[in-house]
Amino acid sequence: MENNIFYEGQVLWSQIDANRHLRHSAYADFCAQARSNMLNTLGLSLDQFAKQKIGPILFREELIYKREIQLDEYIKVEILLTKLNLKNARFSFQHIIYKENREKAAEVNVDGAWLNLIERKLTDIPVAWYEVLKKIPKAESYIEINV
Repeated sequence: MENNIFYEGQVLWSQIDANRHLRHSAYADFCAQARSNMLNTLGLSLDQFAKQKIGPILFREELIYKREIQLDEYIKVEILLTKLNLKNARFSFQHIIYKENREKAAEVNVDGAWLNLIERKLTDIPVAWYEVLKKIPKAESYIEINV
């Protein structure tokens, strides 16, 4: 698991809801930060996105709760690539959020693509980026599409 961890951190007071546990939108925030960290680690920084005038977008985000996460807990977010389309760069990721005791607290699944930030339309990515995306840790259920 440790090689696929792209975010580690403490749950802050500002991330807690009225029920005194992690609010629903904070899960998405942790996963978005983990994806950014992962891409940056692999060599695709936000600066490179800006130079290409491309940004990632999500079509679907599914959150499955397993265990409560509370104030001051430390969490880890693992990311696995579940699907990659080599013809149009659409992608799917599975994020697993772990509690300090290594219990699975949540699973977040997302599907997305790339947006041309000028035209505001879906776009392909530079060819070299495909090699970077192929380095992302893969789920056992990983599917690569080439059509």
